[in-house]
Amino acid sequence: MHRLGYPYASAAMLTTFPAASPAAHGGTTVQPFWIDLLEPSEAEIARVNATWQLRVPSRAQLQEIESSSRLRSEADVLYLSMPLCLRPPTDDNTPVPIGFVLSSAIIVTVRFASLHSFDHVRARMERNGDIKGSAAVFAALIEEMVDVGADTLEMLAADLMAISREAFNRSAKRGRRSTRVNRLLRETLITLGSNGETLSQIRESLTGLQRIVDFTGETARDWLPKDIQVRLKTVRKDLSSLTDFEAHLSSKVQFLLDAVLGFINTEQNDMFKVLTIVSVVGVPPTLIASMYGMNFHNMPELGWRWGYAYGLTLIALSTLVPIVWFKRRGWW
Repeated sequence: MHRLGYPYASAAMLTTFPAASPAAHGGTTVQPFWIDLLEPSEAEIARVNATWQLRVPSRAQLQEIESSSRLRSEADVLYLSMPLCLRPPTDDNTPVPIGFVLSSAIIVTVRFASLHSFDHVRARMERNGDIKGSAAVFAALIEEMVDVGADTLEMLAADLMAISREAFNRSAKRGRRSTRVNRLLRETLITLGSNGETLSQIRESLTGLQRIVDFTGETARDWLPKDIQVRLKTVRKDLSSLTDFEAHLSSKVQFLLDAVLGFINTEQNDMFKVLTIVSVVGVPPTLIASMYGMNFHNMPELGWRWGYAYGLTLIALSTLVPIVWFKRRGWW
């Protein structure tokens, strides 16, 4: 492995695999089969294009959404691109464009973020040296990205299961802590929205991978090694199963969103019901108190010795009777 122009820790980097070894006349004795461009500059792209007679796309070109721009073949060289969001959930999951320039002799990868799948493939090459050739690098990268996607979906599935269990158990045991329950339900709603957005981005990445694998398997059939074709067929099956699983998780997110919204509406309805009952219960005593608070001279009870106790008793009864009635009806 040889790094050109930048140290490994730099944001921009051009890396070749295997290492370019100096020769006696200033050339190289070993030609690289993988060139990895991490946030490349225009000078680095121009250098690769001039040295290996390629047309490495810029970031703007990688972000084009037309199918003809993302998947094309020119003189046995494949130009592939896709939006990628197959990274651990702890990272920034904003999709970043990634591109492949693939031929039988060399593969150039263009990316604008550090990706664990690339790090794993590089580590395997440095440790075992079992990945040789552009097609093998391409297959290994695709397999690693599929593995990362599967791991991410598994973590999201576990997260959704925990949210489901917590939401339904919380609803069954909400007790009288209505304010706290509503706050927790709103937090759950935000979490579900975030998970739904992540699933949407993963769906876009999986769709991009499927198109790349299908296009490569069909277009490069003549020069792709048989073992690589078999691996790509396996990847195609894995992507199909992951797409189905992602659709299942998206449906579950929608179900949980509807359920949580229903819980919030139920909590709000219970609150309004309590306020309505309190207001109804308060009407009779208010009416009695206001009637006996007029103090007209011709009121029979005005000079009555037990009038005050009589009025309090009426107020208490007018309060208790509606409460008992609401209880018997099951409204409270």
